[in-house]
This record gives sequence, C-alpha cells and structure tokens, in this order.
Amino acid sequence: MINGKTIMDEEKKKFKQSIKIPLIFIGIIWLVKIVEVSAGISFVQFGLLPREPVGLIGIITAPLIHSGFVHLISNTFPLFILGTALYYFYPESAGRVAILVYLLSNIIVWFIGRESYHIGASGVVYGLVTFTFFSGVIRWDRRSIVLSLIITFLYGSYTWGVLPTDPKVSWESHLSGAVIGFICAIIFKNKDPYEKFAGMDDEEDELEINNL
Repeated sequence: MINGKTIMDEEKKKFKQSIKIPLIFIGIIWLVKIVEVSAGISFVQFGLLPREPVGLIGIITAPLIHSGFVHLISNTFPLFILGTALYYFYPESAGRVAILVYLLSNIIVWFIGRESYHIGASGVVYGLVTFTFFSGVIRWDRRSIVLSLIITFLYGSYTWGVLPTDPKVSWESHLSGAVIGFICAIIFKNKDPYEKFAGMDDEEDELEINNL
C-alpha cells in the first residue's frame, strides 16, 4: 500500500522533472536577449523571413529572439506555466508535441507569412494553449477538463491574437501555432493514461446492456 508521503514524494519528483525543459528553454531565450543588449546588437536577421531561403534559419531560431524585454516577459510566464503543465500531465506525448508545435508552426509561417521578419515564441505559446484546451475537450477526463478550464480562464483572451488586428504582431505565428496545437490534441488523444468522470463507465455499461 502506498502511503501519503510516498505519493507526495512521487508528485514532487514528477513536478521537478516537468519544469526542466521549460526552464531550459526560458533560460535560452533570456540569454539570447541579454547577449543582444550587452553587445549592443540585434539578432532580428536570424528571424523567420517568409518564402526567402535566407529566412529558413528562422524556423529554428525565430522563437529564441524577442523584440524587447516586454515581449520576452510576456512569453516567459505562459511558456513556464503551459510547458510545465504539458510535461506534467502529458509526459508520454509532451516531447513530440513540443517539437511539432515548434517546427511545424514556423514552417507554416514561412509559407504564408507577410514579407517581414517574424520573431518570438508566441507561436509556441499558442500551440501549447490550444493543445491543452482541446485535449480536455477531446479526452473528456477530470484532469484535462479542469486543466482546460484553467487555461481558458488564464489565456482565453489569446483568441483574438490569431486575427490580423495589429500590423506589428505576427498573427500568422499565433494562428499557425494554434492550428498545430489543435492537430496534436487529436493525434495524441489516446496517449497518456487518464481517468474518466465518475458515472461515465456506468452509462457505457447501461448502453451495452440496452443494446444486447
């Protein structure tokens, strides 16, 4: 029998594992900005420039570059919260989801984006938001539903970010990230064990009996 202390220790260990990748990524984007400011240079030329061969490097580097500290901070907290939630609640699919959102969203922007440098990790944030939300809707389990409600409360206003309302904002990155996050929620819907709502099994049993 597993006692409360053992469960608590396991949860602490799981949480510590879950924050590693988000913290590493956040550390990298902050280091990039600090280097820029300290050296008095800009890495914007390493951003994503749509439909230009030179802009292909941006598929990898664009999310690491931010226009300023306000832009950086605005992405830091969502990346930590959503990234930790991803690795904590969906450990089996987390790595693949993170890679797909990171790469595919930027590939889409390279094809459809405006002819301007696109930078920042906002596309990744949108991908994580939609993956988390739609995972709850699709899976319909306690954990995912509660997580979806929390994400809706915290980041519901992000919905408007996929619309071209501000010429200085890469809505293409937001939209692409959201689309890939939604697709990932469908692809990985059967990954990671989960617990159904109480009563759902009983309802399913009744349906089976009625169909006999």
